[in-house]
Amino acid sequence: MACCSSTGWSADATICFDARCTGNNVAGKGKRRNIGITLGLAGVAPDETPQARRAAQFFELPLILVAVWILIDWYLEARNIYPHFFGLLTDWIVWLVFTIELVTMLVLVRDRWRYLRTNWLSVVIVVTGMSVLWGRESYFGALRMLRLLLIVPILVNLSGTVRRILTQNHLGATLLLVSLFTLMSGLLVAGIDPAFEDAWDGIWWAWVTVSTVGYGDLVPETPAGRVFGAILILVGVGFFSLITANFAAFFVSQEEEEVKEREEILEEEERTLLMRVTEIEQRLARVEWLMERVERHLEKQASDPGEGKTD
Repeated sequence: MACCSSTGWSADATICFDARCTGNNVAGKGKRRNIGITLGLAGVAPDETPQARRAAQFFELPLILVAVWILIDWYLEARNIYPHFFGLLTDWIVWLVFTIELVTMLVLVRDRWRYLRTNWLSVVIVVTGMSVLWGRESYFGALRMLRLLLIVPILVNLSGTVRRILTQNHLGATLLLVSLFTLMSGLLVAGIDPAFEDAWDGIWWAWVTVSTVGYGDLVPETPAGRVFGAILILVGVGFFSLITANFAAFFVSQEEEEVKEREEILEEEERTLLMRVTEIEQRLARVEWLMERVERHLEKQASDPGEGKTD
């Protein structure tokens, strides 16, 4: 089926274009899922039960909070302000979230073996985290290193949701994502660069960098900090453009809602007017019918003047 003719695009072009777009979307989701399988957190397959897919969406927010908590834990440990109970609490939080998610998904999914095979990192976390319950101190160091590495697969697994939010003009969700990203970036740079005295300095620097303002009062000194800063500048330009577009879409949507409300009012008035016109037409039709009866009666009386007389 040809998508275009010698004179321009044909009617089939839209169908071809939609097919290509659908194919590209499916390919993009397939690539993200392949990366998720490699990292061990692929989530639920698209052909699973609706209950399993809804449960997977429910666990997205706890996983985001876990990623933020892991960064806070890592920053405190890097700054040597790391109380023992805090590390134990983090171990419990990470283990409980992944255990609850794993058990819930195994109950809801149709193919349990496929879920375990594509989410092998959850199994590793749950099994390794049993050391917390057994009190095996020797495993704590390895578990904490594993916690820090968890941020990458968690973010990859949530990338589809983040992309959907950022491209569908959800202003509130976009601002929340930018705030979480700024918080995590500030904690990370404060942990890897000594130029930032505390987490607040890191968060402030991340905020002015993401917003493309760049006051220059705080500057990374280490190569790792500068590389991270360069990446953050590029991401910040994208975020700033998205926020601007979301604000514009928000105001446009507000105006569209006002126009829609006015149109609904006009439609209601038009329906009321049509009802009144119909009622008037019905009354006129009845008046015409009555006049016709009177005319026929008068004509009948005129043609038979003796009618109605008595002897």
